[in-house]
Amino acid sequence: MVSSHDIKDAAGPASKPRGRPRSFDRETALEKAILAFWEHGYEATSVSDLTQVMGIGAPSLYAAFGDKRSLFDEAVREYGERYGSFGDRAFAEEPTARAAVERMLREAAAEYTEPGRPHGCLIVHAATNCTTPEVEESLRDRRNANIATIESRIRSGVAAGELPADIDAAALARHTGAMIQGMSQQARDGATKEELEALAELAMRIWPRS
Repeated sequence: MVSSHDIKDAAGPASKPRGRPRSFDRETALEKAILAFWEHGYEATSVSDLTQVMGIGAPSLYAAFGDKRSLFDEAVREYGERYGSFGDRAFAEEPTARAAVERMLREAAAEYTEPGRPHGCLIVHAATNCTTPEVEESLRDRRNANIATIESRIRSGVAAGELPADIDAAALARHTGAMIQGMSQQARDGATKEELEALAELAMRIWPRS
């Protein structure tokens, strides 16, 4: 007859607490996923690519992050906080719409060309050649939300007398959005920080003064 003691001995590893701790650092793995999506975009980054750069197996990826889409959504959110928050800071800290946009464009020139990481903006680049409608829509919504934020700040500037009352706030906001998106692509095409700063300076010349 087999005793309960013998059963426990035979069980070996099964006698350990359920749920083994992860053998990888989740934050480090997520950072590597962000860089992969940033460099190659959503569609061109496969699960195999992700497991390779993250240094984990597919089961660990799914257990920790869900599927590729869930991982991408988290990567986009974290990207916004770690690398893409310079625009939000500019709008929160600068006293005028003009100053906020000028700072945002200048900081974009630096952020988009920072050595040691992919150039440009993940939110812009990840949509390139994207054939997944939900991902494409999500990224488009983020870009449009940024333009809406700029437009809202411009309208506040008009109300405060900072900008002329007859200004086309929507057009000016879209111009600014086009500039920052274009700067992202030019950074990926090899434009330097100085070249993008010169572009930002030209962009600000169309901004009216009160």
